[in-house]
Amino acid sequence: MASPEKVSPRDRLLDAAGRLSYRDGVSVGIEALCREAGVSKRSMYQLFDSKDAMLAASLERRIPGYEARLAHPDPEAATPRERILYVFERLERASVDADYHGCPYLAVLVELKDPEHPATKVARGVKQRLTDAFRAEAERGGARAPDLLARQLVLVFDGASARAGAKVEHLDDGLATTTVTALLDAAGMD
Repeated sequence: MASPEKVSPRDRLLDAAGRLSYRDGVSVGIEALCREAGVSKRSMYQLFDSKDAMLAASLERRIPGYEARLAHPDPEAATPRERILYVFERLERASVDADYHGCPYLAVLVELKDPEHPATKVARGVKQRLTDAFRAEAERGGARAPDLLARQLVLVFDGASARAGAKVEHLDDGLATTTVTALLDAAGMD
């Protein structure tokens, strides 16, 4: 890992925006972001048009890691059912971490409520890609109604991650995968 002096101010701001907005919400102040990043407000505004643009860029930057964590480690060998269940197994494992606050992309959608906000657009894209991935797996696995199953799976994913993130539900007992297994069975998935 690069030493703090070698990390660019832009990257430090994006990292700080990711950490603080996930922990404290998207309403975190510019001063707190700049202090966390060790960057002046003036420098921040030279790098980004606005805090909104910085938040969107931070979310965009985290997409590859987020999607990689949900991807089955051996997708060629796994069945569509196994690839879907893996997403929920990962959710269950992540949910027990003390610093787990739910899906960062769902949190942005819930907090901002503005469909035109740049961060909302990024978050919607991520959630749509998850829905599309579930739909593709449902089709490959022979589900009777792949569109409906994909919507149900996202509903379980978002609900489980929100409840676990709010610390009102514990997923370490396999509740999410058990629920998804029932949905996959009901949909006639192999």
